[in-house]
Formats: sequence, structure tokens, C-alpha cells
Amino acid sequence: MILNYIWIAFFLIGFIVAIFRVVAYYFRDFVMSHFQFVLTIADRDVFSALVKSTFDNAKTSVEISIYLIGVMTLWLGIMKIGEKGGVIKGLSRLVSPLFSRIFPGIPKDHPAMGSMVMNLSANMLGLDNAATPLGLKAMHELQEVNTEKEKASDAQIMFLMLNTAGMTIIPISIMALRAANGAKVATDVFIPLILATYFATMSGLIYVSIRQKINLLNKVVLAYLGGISLVIGGIIWYLSRLTQTEVASRTGFAGNFILFLIIILFIILGIRKRINLYETFIEGAKEGFNIAIKIIPYLVAMLVAVGIFRASGAFDFLMQGLRGFFGFFGIDTRFVDALPVALMKPLSGGGARGMMVETMKHFGADSFAGRLACIFQGSTETTFYVVAVYFGAVNISKTRYTVTAGLIADLAGVIAAIFIAYLFFG
Repeated sequence: MILNYIWIAFFLIGFIVAIFRVVAYYFRDFVMSHFQFVLTIADRDVFSALVKSTFDNAKTSVEISIYLIGVMTLWLGIMKIGEKGGVIKGLSRLVSPLFSRIFPGIPKDHPAMGSMVMNLSANMLGLDNAATPLGLKAMHELQEVNTEKEKASDAQIMFLMLNTAGMTIIPISIMALRAANGAKVATDVFIPLILATYFATMSGLIYVSIRQKINLLNKVVLAYLGGISLVIGGIIWYLSRLTQTEVASRTGFAGNFILFLIIILFIILGIRKRINLYETFIEGAKEGFNIAIKIIPYLVAMLVAVGIFRASGAFDFLMQGLRGFFGFFGIDTRFVDALPVALMKPLSGGGARGMMVETMKHFGADSFAGRLACIFQGSTETTFYVVAVYFGAVNISKTRYTVTAGLIADLAGVIAAIFIAYLFFG
């Protein structure tokens, strides 16, 4: 519903701003003498630009989607091999000791524990098709031990926060869209994405743990979180000592090496499980093809709407306002061009994806704004969508502080993404 209003607003605001520009042009002598506006033929011809943008962006959407079909087909084929090879189960075993501490209200052997771990493991691997059914199953199982059926339990809030924080290891669609938009190294945002989503997850976890009085100083919890934090801190410390060129070359190598290593490990696991790798790949590849096709209408809808908003001049007015605000405090304002993605992400994943693609299209995939838009897109999940779908599935109407926890994680992810982008690409 919120996305519906935003989509309509792009068209209506674009139309109103375009009317204003045309009227101002025909009264340009008065306007230019009384206000600090410079009016040109572009203001007179703004409606031509609006119509042209609708055709251009519709064409761009389909061109991107055609490229996306190949990449999504490839990676979901690889992911299916990993899934059947036991990657999700392996991750589940790895993190289950931590989960038993941060979900103290759930019995150790309760089915919900396994479903939650499997869901979050699938999310980390970018397996949305597998993650959502597992997540809904986990919510139903958590509801069984919920004593107040219309009110979110502590365990359900923690679970939803971890979902909205969106911890991701392999951001398949983002790398695919970067490649489709001409990025020289589509994987150069891989490590920044992991870092940003880590800070989002940690912020949400700390907030919810404080609210639920969960002891994060437990030695098992400290071992997990402390170990990960040391690794993340070490990476940031190491990269901060390098020049910009060295950061680009070394993180580019590391990102590509890790991704290819994952492919090899998945294949080895598949061989170990004695599954038919080729048939398994084809099974997953078919899912990837279907997902890429389904994205086209959403991409067309959002890119055309954002294109109208930009062609009308409304987007420029908004960006100038934000630049003026942050510039007043002496802040480098290059991040502002990517900020619409961050503002859209809590409301709509598809909308934010469209904003991300439009930012790359306008500024270039390898521009600072283009890269930061991708980090914003991958740093968190769509808070309001996740809350609506998961709580709606079990008829919970009192969500307590779930949305607050999700938005805190979103904000932390956005702030971390900006700092990390300046570190890597500044």
C-alpha cells in the first residue's frame, strides 16, 4: 500500500513540477528578475523530456532483465547445488549454539529453532525461494509457544529483527544488476556489503537484547560475536592503511576469489553427497529464469516512475535540498545521490531495486553513487514488508517494538554503508 502511494506520487509530483517549469518559462522575465532561477528551452520542453524518459526507461528495464536472466539462472543453479549439498544444514549446525542463547524462551529441541536457523542460513546465501517458506514455518512454530496469540513474543521479535537486518553472504541479484549496467568489476561491492550488513545486524541484535534483557556477555555469545567482530575490525583496520588504488585491487581480488571458491566448495559438497550436479544445476537454473522474468514488470514500473520524477526536475530539487542541508554542516555530500535507495528500502525491496538501477544508469555503475546505491540495497531487508508478511501469516496484530528494531538496524546499515563506501571508493 505504501509503495502504491509512492508510485503515484512520482507521477503527480513530476507533472506538477513540469507545469511549474513551463509556466515559469513563459513568464521568465518576471521570474528571473525576482527569483534566483535560470530558465532555458529545457524548461519549455520538459514534457517532451518526460515522455522520452518513459520510453527510454521501459527499454532499459527490459535490456537489464534480459541480461539478468542469464546471471540469475547461473547463480541459482549453483545455489541449488549448494542447497542439496548440505550448505544450509552445515550453517545451521554452525550457528545453533548461538541461537540457543539469544532465543532463551524457546526449548532447545523445539522445531522452531531448526526452522529459524535454516531460514536465516538460506537468507545469508541469497536463497529467497527457500528462505521465505522456512521463515513462515518458523513463525507458525514460534506461535505455538506464544502465550498471547495476538501479541508478538520476544522470540518472534528477535527472529524478525534478524530477518530485517538482512545478513547476506552472497548478494546475487545486486552483482547481476551491476554487471548488467556495465560495471567493470561487478563484485567490487561484495566485501563492503558484508561489512554494512554486519553493522546493521549487530545494531538490531544489541537493541533487541537490551529490551529483552538477554545477556550478550555469555561466553558462547561473546565467542561468536567477538570472533566475527574481530575479523570485521581487522578487515577495516587493514584497508584503512592502504591507498585507494590498493583497496580497489585487493578487495576486487578477494571478492572474486571468495565467490569462485564458494562455487568450487558447493561442487565438492555435491560430489560428496553423490548428487547429480548437472540435473541439480538445471533445476535451480529454471528457478532463476522464472525469478528474472517476474522482476521485469516491477523494474519497468519503478524505473519509469523514477525517470519521470527525475526528468521533471523534482528529483534535482530534492537532491539540492539534501545537499544544502548536509553541506551546511560541512559534510561531503556525494552520498546524497544514492540516498533515495536507502529511504526506499524499508518500504519496498522492489522499489529500492528500481532506485538502485536508476542511480547506476544515471551516474554510472562504477560511480561513487552507483556503488553506494548497491551497498544500501544489500545492507538491510525490507522492514515493513517482512513484518507484514510474517506477522500476518500468524494473525499477530500487536507487533510491539519490532518495527523500531528493524528501523534501527536499517539506520545502522545506512550509516555504516556511507562510511564504508568512503573507505573503499572515496
